[in-house]
Amino acid sequence: MTSATCLVSRVTCSTNNHPINLGVGYLKDALSTAVKMELPTLKMEASRAIKMAPLALLNTLVDSMFQFVDQPMLPSQKNFYPVEEIGEQVKVDCSHGEIPEDFPEGVYIRNGSNPLFGGLKSAVSVFGKTDSIWIEGEGMLHALYFTKNSEGNWILCYNNRYVESETYKMEREKNRPCFLPVVSGDPTAALASTTFNFLRFGMVNKIMSNTNVFEHGGKYYSIAENYVPQEIDLASLETYGDWDVNGAWSRPFTSHPKKVPETGELITMGFEPSKPYCVMGVISADGKDLIHKLDLQLDHCSLFHEVGVTKKYNILIDSMLTISMERVMRGGQLFKYEREKQARIAVIPRYGDADSIKWFLIEPCCTYHLFNTFEDGNEVIVRGCKANAAIIPGPEWGEDKLDWFSRGFSFKQVNPNHGNDHIETENGLLFTSVREWRLNIETLEVEERDLTGTQYSMDFPMINADYTGLKHRYGYTQVIDSHASSISAKTKYGGLAKLYFEEKAYEQSSHAEHHIKMEYHWLPENNFCSGSAFVAKPEAMDEDDGWIVSFAHDEDNDTSYVLVIDAKKFTSEPIAKINLPQRVPYGHHGSFFSST
Repeated sequence: MTSATCLVSRVTCSTNNHPINLGVGYLKDALSTAVKMELPTLKMEASRAIKMAPLALLNTLVDSMFQFVDQPMLPSQKNFYPVEEIGEQVKVDCSHGEIPEDFPEGVYIRNGSNPLFGGLKSAVSVFGKTDSIWIEGEGMLHALYFTKNSEGNWILCYNNRYVESETYKMEREKNRPCFLPVVSGDPTAALASTTFNFLRFGMVNKIMSNTNVFEHGGKYYSIAENYVPQEIDLASLETYGDWDVNGAWSRPFTSHPKKVPETGELITMGFEPSKPYCVMGVISADGKDLIHKLDLQLDHCSLFHEVGVTKKYNILIDSMLTISMERVMRGGQLFKYEREKQARIAVIPRYGDADSIKWFLIEPCCTYHLFNTFEDGNEVIVRGCKANAAIIPGPEWGEDKLDWFSRGFSFKQVNPNHGNDHIETENGLLFTSVREWRLNIETLEVEERDLTGTQYSMDFPMINADYTGLKHRYGYTQVIDSHASSISAKTKYGGLAKLYFEEKAYEQSSHAEHHIKMEYHWLPENNFCSGSAFVAKPEAMDEDDGWIVSFAHDEDNDTSYVLVIDAKKFTSEPIAKINLPQRVPYGHHGSFFSST
């Protein structure tokens, strides 16, 4: 349209600025000259218009067939509701205690789901209904900056900002949701949504980038495992763009890549519901090169949330939480936890091929998160959080989600012997305990140990990152408040736990011979935390010499704050509490990046 207007304008100007000549030859020459000048642009725009016409018709068709509706929210779910960007760094202060003198300068940053347009959506159409699930939603970064002024006094500032992925920018520009939910729904509707998303956008789902933040090669990245990472600036929280390792990595990227001890190489992997189902990569320490790539040659696609590393090996747990488009076409769901199939752990030599992988068969489990993995003689030790059901995506389609999650978080009927009698009623099915797998590399034998029992459910493990891939003594988790989680049908963490892996529990019994010592730090009633991280004391001699930082929210007052807890005095009062200028929704993983 612009070129056509310019063409008419040029012809008109020609008649206005010269004596009028009505001769046919003159008009032909004038028109010919103008057209020749504009022809390349006209051809380009005509070609683009022809290509865009089917897309415009397709968008019109989708808009007429699908209606986005808000998913209902309970009052007890209020702090899962999204917030707006604050706009710039805001100075904050300690309302209790003070930041220690030897606390490192740096940034405590947490990622989380913050859906655009007022919360999670469902799409309703003639095909049925599809829902966004609780982990979906655009990523929002919440950052607390710890810096000292010239006098050595602490200056604390808070900021938040969306991760501006390409799909975020597209929907923000259109000012409405565009991607149809695909993970959970009526099978026909899920298949239609998948097809329409791919035809319109070239991808099945939007770029979430809402799960974690990591550093490699001096750069920082936001990530969710359905796409490559987005590079971010820690100071401004600006998004720079996708990181594909200079074009060498063109598939999804794990939310929890790990650095190899001593070499600093980064281990990643990505899974997709089409072959190759899972590929593992080794990235150089400077982040510039992909130096090894391995197709695991799986015969199915599983959701792998985290990768483990030791000095020599890469580790994956296949819990048999499978993803299958063929299942959707047969009337099933995209995600399914196939508990009846054999769970297993892969131990993969760092630069090995598919034939070098050693598979260890383990008891049924659903494990998303790992504390750590390391070598101990001829054994590889794997420590992680294990449940009997998959919280992602949740219940089978058609079941009452509120009822399913409420019963899943009701832990009263969990058998202390870790039997599965509670599976029949699904009460306590989401109970999560800490598990240790000892894998004998020579005999392929496995010894499994329950380390924490059934008193408290816990997840989101963390350690001193300096011990990644190495033998360690301590770990930390967030502890689930069973009652609050059951009422809200959402996971709420009412405290933190410190685990002493090399010390026995004070009380032992026949079913608790492997239980370890634990200490707890409880938040006040109706206060819950997320995104906790360990901050190592600079030049510390002891593994647990440092602090736990955690975003927390007081639901009674609807206020948010950050806690600083001395890891060596774990049960004591927080040494500092920092009030934040606005509500921070519950989110996913947090990290601390030192600048000193």
